[in-house]
Amino acid sequence: MNAIYITQGQQAVGHDADMVVSTILGSCISICLWDPVAGVGGMNHMLLPGAKQDNATLTAGALDMDLLINKMMPLGAERPRLRAKLFGGSSMLKGRTDIGSRNTDFAKSYLQNEGIPCDAEDTGGTLARRLRFWPATGKAQVKLVEEDVPVQMTKPIERNGVELF
Repeated sequence: MNAIYITQGQQAVGHDADMVVSTILGSCISICLWDPVAGVGGMNHMLLPGAKQDNATLTAGALDMDLLINKMMPLGAERPRLRAKLFGGSSMLKGRTDIGSRNTDFAKSYLQNEGIPCDAEDTGGTLARRLRFWPATGKAQVKLVEEDVPVQMTKPIERNGVELF
């Protein structure tokens, strides 16, 4: 099996039957796209894709989506045949801005505006998700992470007497 793990800001595309793309999502959002005719797909991992202003989407998310789609095209994907599955957008930071719902709102709005049908969605809640996606078939597998995902803190780097973190 050809397993690829992606993190925030990354994406992966492919058409090999043995390729699987995986990630862990909290408040981030992943949009899995595939072209069922060409057997080509891809997945991204987005954090804070942006906001709407004056009915225009001013986002890094829109750019991320265009990059994902443009990486799929040379492999045979055609935009009118694209299908989507949407995952993530949990509310992970209690008492703070709900970034997860903002991410979900962006993703739904993007798909609707681009005319890409969303065949499955698992968003919201308060738990992280482990996601696996098979680009050649469009199959996705998601599992809620019941336990806390450990966060490893690194030691701050000191430079010129200024502590960076």
